[in-house]
Amino acid sequence: MVAVRSVMKKKVVRISADDTLWIVKEIMDLAHVRHLPVVAKGELVGVVSQRDLMRASLSNVMGISAEEQKVFLEGVKIAEVMSTPPRTIGPERSVQEAARAMAEYKIGCLPVVDAKEIVGIVTETDLLHYFASLPAR
Repeated sequence: MVAVRSVMKKKVVRISADDTLWIVKEIMDLAHVRHLPVVAKGELVGVVSQRDLMRASLSNVMGISAEEQKVFLEGVKIAEVMSTPPRTIGPERSVQEAARAMAEYKIGCLPVVDAKEIVGIVTETDLLHYFASLPAR
């Protein structure tokens, strides 16, 4: 059994539930990530994804300017659009279990939590890389 610990990303960018979607957009663009765990008082309370950002964005359908989009996104708190409660997985669980959970819940990531502390994040891309590296049968 291969554990989630061996495929997860250990450096995890977290964001506060009090922050705005503009900050999410900036972090996602700069860090090239599509999922961010959301914390409140140090505790994991949700996950915000690029899909959540797109759903909340007006510019895609209304043709508003970048400045208008910024003003709008600065007014939307992450807590209003994040997925909650967050689905998580332990670092010693199997990659197969992580893949099954993501498929069942139709989600693109699982924060990896050990003793209530975020120790990593495993994404669908991490799992695809792992399964693609396996020898063909």
